[in-house]
Amino acid sequence: MRPVYPLTKTRTVPDHIALPDYAIDGRPASEAKRAGQPPRSLRPEEQDKMRTACRLGREVLDIAASHIRPGITTDELDEIVHRATIERNAYPSPLNYRNFPKSVCTSVNEVVCHGIPDQRKLRDGDIINIDVSLYFEGEKDFSSLQNTSDESHLAGYHADLNATYPVGETDEDSKKLIRTARSCLDESIKICKPGALIRDIGKVMYVLRTRSRMGSWSNINMTSEPIARANGCASIRTYTGHGINDLFHDSGPNIPHYAKNKAVGTMKPGMVGNLGYRLPSEIDCSTFQVFTIEPVRYIP
Repeated sequence: MRPVYPLTKTRTVPDHIALPDYAIDGRPASEAKRAGQPPRSLRPEEQDKMRTACRLGREVLDIAASHIRPGITTDELDEIVHRATIERNAYPSPLNYRNFPKSVCTSVNEVVCHGIPDQRKLRDGDIINIDVSLYFEGEKDFSSLQNTSDESHLAGYHADLNATYPVGETDEDSKKLIRTARSCLDESIKICKPGALIRDIGKVMYVLRTRSRMGSWSNINMTSEPIARANGCASIRTYTGHGINDLFHDSGPNIPHYAKNKAVGTMKPGMVGNLGYRLPSEIDCSTFQVFTIEPVRYIP
C-alpha cells in the first residue's frame, strides 16, 4: 500500500535524546554485526531497563489509541506518538530505520503491517493497527560483544508493541477479528517458559485473516491456530516474531506463526521476544487489521 503523498516533513528529535545507531544514516549496523549469533539472554539489571522501555511504550500506545476517531489522519496520530515519545526522553524506533520516514506504523483495514502515516482520514467502520516502538537508553554495556573495545555499542533498549482498534462503529467481522486475535495472544503467552520450544509457539499463535467483506486483518501476531480457524481466520506466514533488546530486530529467535514450522531453539531465562511480529492491523497481525497487539514477552 502506498501512502497518500505528499508526506509531511520528517519530525525532528531534540539533541538530548539518545539515538540508536541507524538514526542518522538509516543503517542498523549493530543488527548486521550480531547477525547469526544466538539469541541474547538479558541479565536481571538489563531486564529492568527493558521493562522500563516497555512501560513507556505502553504509555505511548495508550495515548495514541485515545485519539482514534473518524476524521483524524494517520499523520496526526504519528505526531501524537512522536511527541509522547520525546516527552519520555525516548527515540521513536521506526524513525529512519532502514529509511522509514515516520515515528509509528499505522496499518488500516487490509494493510498487514508497517503502514506509513499519511493524510488519509480514518472513517467510521475502519480498523487501525498502531505499532509503537521506542528506544530508551540506559548505561553503556559491552558484555555481550566479543570485542568489548567497541564503545559504539550503547545499552539502550527497544520496546515494540501494537494493537488493533475499531474506528467508530465497526461491523461484526471486524469485531470478531479483534476478539479472536486477543484470544490467540493470550493462549500463546501461556506456553512461554524456560525449556519450551520456540517452534511450538506457532502451534498456538498465528496471524489471522478474516474472510470478511473488507478482507481486513487483525494485527495480533500471536494467535491460537485452533481458535483462529474456528473463527474463520487463517495464518499469515510472511511475518514472524523476533528477538528484541538493545537491537530493534535481533536475529533470534525467529518466531513463525504457524504450525509445523522449523524454528530452531528453546526459550531460556532472560530471553526477550515479540510473540508475534504483527498481525499488523490486519487486525494487528492477528487479522492484520491484524496485529493488534504485539507485546514483548520475557522468559523469567
